[in-house]
This record gives sequence, C-alpha cells and structure tokens, in this order.
Amino acid sequence: MRLTQFSDYSLRVLMYAAAQRERLITIEETAVVYKISRNHLMKVVNVLTRAGYLKAVRGRAGGFTLAVSPDKIRLGTIMRLTEPDFALAECFTADNRCQITPSCRLRGVLNEALEAFVATLDRYTLNDLLLHPEDFGLQPEARTYP
Repeated sequence: MRLTQFSDYSLRVLMYAAAQRERLITIEETAVVYKISRNHLMKVVNVLTRAGYLKAVRGRAGGFTLAVSPDKIRLGTIMRLTEPDFALAECFTADNRCQITPSCRLRGVLNEALEAFVATLDRYTLNDLLLHPEDFGLQPEARTYP
C-alpha cells in the first residue's frame, strides 16, 4: 500500500501548522519549506480547511493555522479524508473484472491488513508527530512575521 501524494502533503501541512501555532502560515512559505508545488498545497489547505482542521485567513496578510488542537486530530481520520479509496487490488474496485473474485481469499486478507493499518493510525494524533520549528530548517528570525 502506498499513500497518495495528497495524503502525504496533508500530513506535512498539519505537522508544519502544529509547529507554528503562534502565527499564520502561508502556502508559499510551506511550499518553500517542503520544496513542493504551491498549487498542490492550495488544494490540500482547501480540503483541510473545509473539513475544519485548518482556519484560513484570506488577504494580503492571510494564511492558515490549526483550527483544532493537535491532540484532537487522529491520523486515521486524516487518511480517511484524504485517500480517495483504499483499493489495494482490483477486487476492491467497482469495475472489478477479476475472474477468480468469487472464490479468492486474497481480498479478505488484504482487507484485514488495511483495517490494521487504519486502526494503527487511529491510535495516534497529530500531537504524537509534533516537531519544533527548527526541525523544518527555520531560523528564529525567519519565524517572525508581521
């Protein structure tokens, strides 16, 4: 199993926001820190804002910040929000054409593994992933914005 880029970026945005709770963070700044596309981050921030995990402030001095305490954000919940599906094999999809599906036991095994994966994520919160601003390569003066 592999997480989508969207899920990866979502977790990174939340981790960065959790480390910078005292101020608004810009998409541009986040893109520079992670060396990833500003456009991708805009989509991620929009989804996380609509879901209530981030609070966005529009305008020139705008940005985003966590809207929920890090200890209330379960990683499994974020995965369910950001992963389009957990189709580990063709038999998980609506257009499954696998000939052996009716008698195959692989789907059950994969489903059990998936449930264990998500259950593990459910045991952890964003608080368990907290980093310091310096861990992102930021200098103290670079963290202060008007």
